[in-house]
Amino acid sequence: MHLILGGTFDPVHHGHLRMAVELRERLGVDRVALVPCHIPPHREQPGTRSEDRLALLKLAIAGEPGLTVDDRELNRQGPSFTAETLSQLRDELGPREPLAMVVGMDSFAGFHRWRDWRRIPELAHIIVVNRPGAELEPQSEPAQLLNQRKAAAINELHGRPAGLCLALDLPLLEISATGIRERIRSGRSPRYLLPDPVWQAIRDRGLYRDEV
Repeated sequence: MHLILGGTFDPVHHGHLRMAVELRERLGVDRVALVPCHIPPHREQPGTRSEDRLALLKLAIAGEPGLTVDDRELNRQGPSFTAETLSQLRDELGPREPLAMVVGMDSFAGFHRWRDWRRIPELAHIIVVNRPGAELEPQSEPAQLLNQRKAAAINELHGRPAGLCLALDLPLLEISATGIRERIRSGRSPRYLLPDPVWQAIRDRGLYRDEV
């Protein structure tokens, strides 16, 4: 199964990385592809350039063979739409290879506002990671999608190319990229919240210091 985890990674931190490792082990896949977003259509714009975020992400996963970087969204102009990314991957993988995307419960609550959202389950499985305090409105379209396509077990995702939804509880590190940016901007240290090579590169590049 080909598994992707998208995000702005602004900057990448241990919460992102630990979740990716947990997902790889829990789902029994060889690798998790981290897909940095170029221009997020549903949230504030990143605090630094796409090429800087990509460089930090590559630094962060160096030496971890279970994690890879897929930079396809950074190579496209305009907003990064999940359906477009999944469509490209489906063309590359063929019709039979299981493909799955990961989304947090907080983001999944607004899934019905994503572009071409009804097409996404036809392209890939959807793995929804539960987050403390994030819940779905019982009658909302995302809740109905989760119930209608609910997988009973992880191995079901390996047995078909797309179409299932799976809610997962993972041991998450509550680290905020926003909080890291605020620390850097105010002159406080974010060390141990993100990999040391990433923090060193942020200092070397002078990133996030002038963010307004």
